Amino acid sequence: MSLRRKARQFTKAPVQTQARLLRRLLRDASQTEWGRRYNYAAIADQQNVIKAYQQAVPLHSYNDIATDVQRARKGEENILCPGRIRHFAVSSGTASEGRILPLSQEMVRRNTAFGFGVALQYMRTTRNFRVLLGRQVSMPGRIEEDRQYPGSFIGEVSGFLLEAVPPQFRFMYRNIPREIAFLPHWHEKLAAVIDYALDHDIRVIATVPSWALSMFKMTIDCHNRQQGTAVRTVGEIWPNLQLFVSGGVALSSYRAVLEELIGLPNMHFLETYGASEGFFSYQVALDDPAMLLHLNNGIFFEFVHFDEMYTSSPRRYHIGEVEPNVRYVPYVTTCSGLWAYPVGDVLRFTSTRPHKIEVAGRTSEVLDRYGEKVFGEDARQTIEHACRETDTHIAEYHLTSRPPTVDDMPRIEWLVEFASPPASLSDFATLLDSTLCEINRHYQVRRQSGSFAAPLLTPLSSGTFAAWLQASRKHVSTQTKIRRMSEDTTIANALIAVDHERYGTPEERRRDSSAS
Repeated sequence: MSLRRKARQFTKAPVQTQARLLRRLLRDASQTEWGRRYNYAAIADQQNVIKAYQQAVPLHSYNDIATDVQRARKGEENILCPGRIRHFAVSSGTASEGRILPLSQEMVRRNTAFGFGVALQYMRTTRNFRVLLGRQVSMPGRIEEDRQYPGSFIGEVSGFLLEAVPPQFRFMYRNIPREIAFLPHWHEKLAAVIDYALDHDIRVIATVPSWALSMFKMTIDCHNRQQGTAVRTVGEIWPNLQLFVSGGVALSSYRAVLEELIGLPNMHFLETYGASEGFFSYQVALDDPAMLLHLNNGIFFEFVHFDEMYTSSPRRYHIGEVEPNVRYVPYVTTCSGLWAYPVGDVLRFTSTRPHKIEVAGRTSEVLDRYGEKVFGEDARQTIEHACRETDTHIAEYHLTSRPPTVDDMPRIEWLVEFASPPASLSDFATLLDSTLCEINRHYQVRRQSGSFAAPLLTPLSSGTFAAWLQASRKHVSTQTKIRRMSEDTTIANALIAVDHERYGTPEERRRDSSAS
């Protein structure tokens, strides 16, 4: 059966597709420790396998699997999934650091096929086969033998996928060479990638949008130094660049500034959604940012209402029960041995025929210390609208809740690194305030009642977020993300400290400007 016919089948019969997948996963793992603990064999024989699974197997957290993952890294077999797991992905999401997740060979194969499926879908939709005539730039993570447990390999899932590309496709893949892709130091690798790419006909770029900003600026600077030119866009360097494949963070927050840095009129942008747990969805239409959920990629999905995620027994919804425009937290059961495991994101379905989603943020992305209940999605929409209205572009941002003082009410502080600043910071802050009031009724009520002060806009100098990441992380890679929101002011205070250390306090800058 062709990929296209399979896709139609999974779209038309989503519940049946997911039930068959779950039944297979349970049977395959029935003789593992987890399979015997929860009697997977008996669950798999039930007519309503989804209901039986939800009744017998509870929702889990990383703490529930951490010890078993460590045992698997040592080489023990048949714990979470059949046989021995040799590959382990480092999950470096915004809500956690250093979580190690099992990565089965089946999942590596499925994720590799997912990548090819995205490419085939793009070419089938656009008929743009010219992307195959040039090279692709990506920034895969590094993998290496586990120093603690020889025989196991640890790293980022993108690195495992690079290694899994079949030899017969590697010439067609035309990616960055392995010796560059696996360089241990991030900035050394970024410089080497740029140096390599400058001499090639680059037609596709696949990376996290936030790191693309740094890469594009460094590419322009490097080209101008080497060639003695004054180009201002990467499109002048790579005139055949046609496709930007995005993943890791929401593309919408970066697209405007990426378009400006690329400078090509007919550039295509394609968003994907994947994680160390698996690859979930991808954009199938260039004019619709929602992504089609892949229901037969070795992942069984369950969903919990965001508002119920911290209750003792939240209701678990399967794919046939979800509704559009409701915030859900996804839990996944995978062929890598994760069982009802939280991904840590918040999703919203834009449609259920077919099932298309948008990522609304992380489960940790909400400010509600003072009843404002501002979600990451609200903040993203607010800042995107403010940028459009003022013809402004941003590179990075972070929100925090500033507590009340004797003289003032609580307020939200927006820390923003502008790629191109607005004409008036005060007008931009006012626009943030009014837009968030329109989007979020909780915030609107508190502003109108006077229980919340006007927002504080703190502009940060260019490069501050990157410098903070370097200073605060042992390892920086494409999976290292900025946490967009935090009720705790620790990140905000650290960003401000880095900015002042590098460029001086606002008072010092004003004095220097007056003196000059």
